[in-house]
Parts: sequence; structure tokens; C-alpha cells
Amino acid sequence: MVNPHPEQEALQNGYFLDLVLGSEDVEAFLTDLAIFSAESLSHPDSPVFCGITVLRKKRAATVATSHDRARVMDDLQNDFDSPCRTAMDQMGSVLVPDLTREYRWPEYVAAASRQGLRCLLNVPLLVEGDTRAALNLYSEHANAFSESHVERAEVFASHASKSLRLALKIAQLSDARNDLAAAMQSRTVIDLAVGAIMAQNHCSQEEAFTILRTASSNRNIKLRHLAQSIIAAVSSGKVTTHFEE
Repeated sequence: MVNPHPEQEALQNGYFLDLVLGSEDVEAFLTDLAIFSAESLSHPDSPVFCGITVLRKKRAATVATSHDRARVMDDLQNDFDSPCRTAMDQMGSVLVPDLTREYRWPEYVAAASRQGLRCLLNVPLLVEGDTRAALNLYSEHANAFSESHVERAEVFASHASKSLRLALKIAQLSDARNDLAAAMQSRTVIDLAVGAIMAQNHCSQEEAFTILRTASSNRNIKLRHLAQSIIAAVSSGKVTTHFEE
């Protein structure tokens, strides 16, 4: 017998956590989550297509979907004032029973109604800080999502939100580590270039750095890139640095 609520079994088995730990990055996690969401929330006689949109500060929108049809709809949601954006802004679920009879979000409706998906359910995902996210469900049939379906999707989204917050925190730590490694590499290359200038010009470290910085400004070249070219010229090869993970 098919389990009518596979997401409950998934919670018991730690499947949401496995999705986070088994994914290479946030995008991969969101794709796996979208596929699992579609499988869990589909009706026996009516498939559900799922999209997940994540908006992070100073980053392009991250969209992951269970199907290409959901990707088209999610991309349109991000292009216009849309049910997804309303759900994220108001932190409440937004149901569109029949897209062909919907008069809110006119630009989105005009573009989305040509895609053959008629019923939409957009559920916000609870994340932290300036990040916003939503679980977007689509069906080919009008009135596909009843009140019980909405409640079930909201419970599912509540559990998925916890996994998403963990995935975003892991990604944030990874980004911070990568930024630090890049800064250390940049600093090392600059120090090597300063040393080369000191040796060639018989000057102090401060004077050598001033020479490097002035040349960078005059040539409109980033300090690190100019330092790399100096070291390459001195050593007749590209400078590489290594840091232990």
C-alpha cells in the first residue's frame, strides 16, 4: 500500500537531514528537495510540479525545480509581481485555484496562463536574516489544492524550512572559508611582490608597497593581479600558493 504521507516517514527516517548532508551545495539540495516535495505532495490522479525559490542578499535568485514546467513558472514568478513574492512578503500561503480566473498580479497571470498549469499554491519557507524563500506547487487542474492539501503543504514546508536553514548556514560557512583562503592567497602574492620590489629597488617594505599600490592605481589593475604579474616576471612562472584545508 502506498504511504499517503511519505513526508512523515521521511521525517522519522531523517531523510530531510540526509538531503542536506548528501548534497554538494545549496543548489543541489534544493533540487533534491523540490523532487521529493513533488513526489510527496502529488495526488494519485494529478501530478504536482514543484519549484523552490530562494532570494539571498546580493545574490541572484536561486531556483530549483522538479520539472522544466515548474522552472518556467518559477522564473516568471521572479520576473513579475507574483503569488510567490506575495507569499514571501506576507509570510503566508497564497492559493490560486484557477489561473484563468485570477485577476491579481496581471502581468504574471498573462505570462503564466500560457504554460498550461492552472492551479498554484505558494508556501513561504521560514529562513533567517534577509533571505526569503518559498515552496511553489503547480497543477494542470483547476482547484487541485483543497484546504487539506494546503494544510499538508504548510506542515511539509515547516519541516523543509529547518533543513533549508541548515543548508544555508553550511553554505555561508563554506563561502566564508573560501573568502578567507582567497584573501590569504592574495595577501601572500602581494607580500612576495613587495619583497621583489624591495630587492630590486633597495627600499623599505613601506616604500615598496607604495610603489606597488601607485602602479596598480595608475594602470587601473587590481593590486593582486599586478602582484602576480610581477612575481611571474621575476620567477618566469605563475605563482601558486597552498593552504591546508
